[in-house]
Order: sequence, then structure tokens, then C-alpha cells
Amino acid sequence: MLELTSREYQVLTLVSKGKQNKEVAKVLKISECTVERHLTRIYRKIGVTNRTEASLWYVGKSTIDGQ
Repeated sequence: MLELTSREYQVLTLVSKGKQNKEVAKVLKISECTVERHLTRIYRKIGVTNRTEASLWYVGKSTIDGQ
């Protein structure tokens, strides 16, 4: 599995909190298109196919890492 960048972790953190792409873009001051690109890379890197699976992966990793 490839490592996520700090920006990808920021996107994934917000998505895991239930934020929609538009909200993520506003918080991070990036375009929705950029959010979508980050999510596509995140899905590929962690081996999932959608934001629900990515959120579950993140929550599981956060629990293991003690975050």
C-alpha cells in the first residue's frame, strides 16, 4: 500500500466526518475537482472503491494508530 500525502489525509479526515466534496473544497481552499482527484488517488492507494469504504479504512487506521 502506498503512503498518503498530508493533503490526502486532510481530505480523508474531512470526508470521514461526513463532509461532501463541496464542503471539503471550501475548508481546504481548493476546487471540487481537486478534491475529486485526491479521492481517486486515495481510493487507489488504500484499495477501496468509494468514500464509505475509505472512511471505514480511516477510522480503523486512526484507532490502530491511536489518533
